[in-house]
Amino acid sequence: MPLSDFIPTDAQQRIAECITEAERHTSGEICVHVTPTCKRDPLKRAIKTFNRLKLYQTRRRNAVLIYVAYESRKFAIIGDVGINKVVDDSFWDNERDALGKMLLAGRPVDGICDAVTRLGEKLSAFFPADRTDENELSNEVSFDDIDDED
Repeated sequence: MPLSDFIPTDAQQRIAECITEAERHTSGEICVHVTPTCKRDPLKRAIKTFNRLKLYQTRRRNAVLIYVAYESRKFAIIGDVGINKVVDDSFWDNERDALGKMLLAGRPVDGICDAVTRLGEKLSAFFPADRTDENELSNEVSFDDIDDED
């Protein structure tokens, strides 16, 4: 299935707008990455993708990646070290569970947008927006079809 069947172009724009809105209240950066397949552990693949996309290069090390492998029906949500220093594991578990329910219900765009909104709200408590804040990472949905056999 092509990406446009999973998340149509107009829905990709909706996700980007949700990210823009969520980031108005936090210096945190939220990214969404979609790929068709993940043959191995989605958490390990998300970490590899996080590093490949250089999401660790934010000033406060407070980027979040929502990683979805739609054909494999796998996903992960991870944060950089700056976030992991101030939140506990339940922070990520709760977000994972909520997104998983929406993906299972066949509502990926709603699920991703809801997750982005919740993450923005939660991140604002730890990383509030300030006058010096700038958008450090693209708000557009990123995509690849890299084979993760390596």
